Amino acid sequence: MKRILIIEDDSVIAEVQKDYLVASGFTVDIAATGDAGLEQAMKESFDMIILDLMLPGVNGFDICKAIRQTTHIPILMVSAKREEVDKIRGFGLGADDYIVKPFSVGELVARVKAHLSRFERLTGSTGTGSNPKDQIRIRGLFIDKLPRKVFVEDREALLTTKEYDLLLYLATNPNRVFTKEELFERIWGLDSMGDLPTVTVHISKLREKIELNPSKPQYIETVWGVGYRFNL
Repeated sequence: MKRILIIEDDSVIAEVQKDYLVASGFTVDIAATGDAGLEQAMKESFDMIILDLMLPGVNGFDICKAIRQTTHIPILMVSAKREEVDKIRGFGLGADDYIVKPFSVGELVARVKAHLSRFERLTGSTGTGSNPKDQIRIRGLFIDKLPRKVFVEDREALLTTKEYDLLLYLATNPNRVFTKEELFERIWGLDSMGDLPTVTVHISKLREKIELNPSKPQYIETVWGVGYRFNL
C-alpha cells in the first residue's frame, strides 16, 4: 500500500484530503507544520508528498529543496498562490506538480494516482547493471536508464524527476515534433487543464542543465508555433 505524507497547516483541508486518499487505498500521514513535515519526510519512507507552500516554520519551497537532495519521490505542491513565478520556483526546486487552492479533491486524487503510477513504471526496472539497450548516447549526452542518471561531457547533470522523464521521452522519440499538450499528457499523465506553462518551464530548466549553450540548443529544439523536437 502506497504511503503519502500531507504537510498542511489547515487541519480541515488536511483531513479532507486524507479521507479521500484513504478511501482510494492509500496510507496517509499528516504533518501540521513545516518543521514537523520536513523531519518526518527525512526520517521516514513515503511514496509521495503533498506539500503546502505557506506553513508555520519551514516553508514549502525550502522543504521541497531539502527533500530533493535525498529522494526523487513525487512532490505535489498545493497553494493559494496563483502567480506563475511561484509555479516556476516550485518546479525549479524539483516539484512534480503544482495545484492551486481551492481545488477538487477528486482532481487531487487523480493527480496523485497519475504521478505514483508513472513514477513506479519509470523506476520499476530491476537488475544489477546497465546494458546497451538501457543507455542512450547522443554526441556529448549520455542517459543511463536504470540509475536514472544523465551526463553531459562526462559531467553529471542533476535533473528533477520530471526533467528526467521529459528528457528520456524526447530522446527516445528523436526528430519528432511534440506539442506542449502531448508532452504534458505523456509526462504528467493528465489533460493539460491550463497547465501548459509547466512544459515550458521544464524545457527551459533542461536546457540549462544539458545544453552547452541554452540560447542555441543542439538537443531540444523549439519548433515555433508547434512544440519541441529532440535532434539526433
